[in-house]
Amino acid sequence: MKARAFWTIAAGRGELRAEDLKPPAPGEIRLTAIASGVSRGTEALVFAGRVPESQFQAMRAPLMAGAFPFPVKYGYSAVGSSQDGARFFALHPHQDVFNVPHALCVPVPDAVPSARAVLAANTETALNLLWDAAPLPGMRVLVIGAGVLGLLTGALLARIPGLRATLCDRDPAREAPAAALGCRFALPDAAPGDQDLVIHTAAAAAGLALALRAAGDEAAIIEASWYGDAAPAVPLGEDFHARRLRLIASQVGRVAPAMRGRRTPRERLALALDLLRDPVFDVLLEPATRFADLPAAMPRLLAGGLCHVIDYGA
Repeated sequence: MKARAFWTIAAGRGELRAEDLKPPAPGEIRLTAIASGVSRGTEALVFAGRVPESQFQAMRAPLMAGAFPFPVKYGYSAVGSSQDGARFFALHPHQDVFNVPHALCVPVPDAVPSARAVLAANTETALNLLWDAAPLPGMRVLVIGAGVLGLLTGALLARIPGLRATLCDRDPAREAPAAALGCRFALPDAAPGDQDLVIHTAAAAAGLALALRAAGDEAAIIEASWYGDAAPAVPLGEDFHARRLRLIASQVGRVAPAMRGRRTPRERLALALDLLRDPVFDVLLEPATRFADLPAAMPRLLAGGLCHVIDYGA
């Protein structure tokens, strides 16, 4: 049968391409897409052709097609239904019908609507971030960057007893979703200092510099941003060494060391979906865009907002 998929064909340009879909191979399941999510982080860099050549292999998504820089079929936040009506989350690009290995798809809990379920990839990243950061009850934690990942990270932190989570962003409109998720909010000029833990998700040199200033003595700064082909300046002079600060990278491609022997990536993803039972996470969802309109809409979707949902309805 024929399927349609979104391909990035040049910097800032995408199109829907028809492709032949073979019958599912042994160990695969066929899913009809219900919704998918657009990541304003990694997908923006892919769409702009900003994946550095040294990272072509490392940045391959599990089920992408083509090759960097172009043409490439890229994405990893899809929800689809099987022939018997069961819903699954899969790390698959934007495509209306697709086959996926059983090992790379996870059932969506009945209590999680399909649109909210597309947050699972970012929720999994936030969960891995906390496993890397090891926050403790009573800590003062600053999250710099109140995009989808930052807000999800703040929401998970806010559930730890006694922990005071503050989200920091240049956009004052992010105060409302931060409050809904149980976090304080601050603009960069008012960001609190002497923090026990700082998590940076903004992919901006200024944000990383702020993280170093806001960290208390001997605190950890968790760097969760991916800068693509950019080379941000990192201010490691002055009192960085005297204060014994720790700068730690976190990336979702591997389960964090603290849990690597205890959870598989599939189990981590299943936990992320289970956390999305809470309807408060709907505050992160933008109005849906039709799949047929995705090529024209993608530049706008990547320019702003929170989680953009792609709708595959008739």
